[in-house]
Amino acid sequence: MTLSPRMPDLAALEILLAVARTGSLSAAGREAGLTQQAVSARLAALEARTGVRLATRTPHGTRLTAQGAVVAEWADRLLHLAAEVDAGLAALRDDSRSTLRVSASLTVAEHLLPGWLVSLHADATRRGETPIRVVLTATNSDQVVDQVRDGAADLGFIEGPTVPPGLRSRIVGHDDLVLVVPAGHPWARRKTAVDAAELARTALVTRESGSGTRDFLTAALGDLPQAAPALELSTAAAVRAAVLAGAAPAVVSRLAAGDDLRSGRLREITLTGLDLRRDLRAVWTGPRVPPAGAIRTLLGHIG
Repeated sequence: MTLSPRMPDLAALEILLAVARTGSLSAAGREAGLTQQAVSARLAALEARTGVRLATRTPHGTRLTAQGAVVAEWADRLLHLAAEVDAGLAALRDDSRSTLRVSASLTVAEHLLPGWLVSLHADATRRGETPIRVVLTATNSDQVVDQVRDGAADLGFIEGPTVPPGLRSRIVGHDDLVLVVPAGHPWARRKTAVDAAELARTALVTRESGSGTRDFLTAALGDLPQAAPALELSTAAAVRAAVLAGAAPAVVSRLAAGDDLRSGRLREITLTGLDLRRDLRAVWTGPRVPPAGAIRTLLGHIG
């Protein structure tokens, strides 16, 4: 069976579905990692290729025409089938089933992945299967995103405030950031909470630029001008050590500071006016449904 030259490609149909889901060219662009102008151009090209008017602009955004809604239904079924074909092909690639290149933010790499991988290995052994071999790189969230996009990693785990454009994602856990000081710090004896403005004015021990923890705090503080860091360090362990040495307060992952908080070496200071609960995400390229093989096995085990 030969398809006509008017048959659109899958990427064009994904753009149509993004417009249908969001009702906005700009929102569809953010979802697809494209500019509004690029989405508009691709939608116009899709209409020209198919010879069907698919969408119309309104004062409130962009909506599909009646014909466009029908095409979107077909496109959704076609893309789901294409995702199944893609997943099936991935399942046939032995390497994708047996080896997984993972890039993870330091918080996830140090505090969550070891438990996940030990449990995954034990589960495979119980079923008489060969465990997945995981090659892990621990770095900051920006580098994780770059490695997944470049194909240097099959799967990434990040802790930033937003979903990176152009990548698929799934929430795999949650964490919150906490303000910590050593037991001897004056703040350890204060009775009032620290608000967002005071926190922004305070020189903190921080992670380097590109760290998910630092980016999340910056996003939470919004437009408040922030004091220059007292120290910039490349690992959460170094940040905790600097705080314990009396360098300055820090905002850190509760996962990373858990042992120090439980022992009393660090004290958590109450914050007000800030929501510092964050999602931890797995990210990958390709279809919305993770491809069969090692990626889907690991994500399915995490839940």
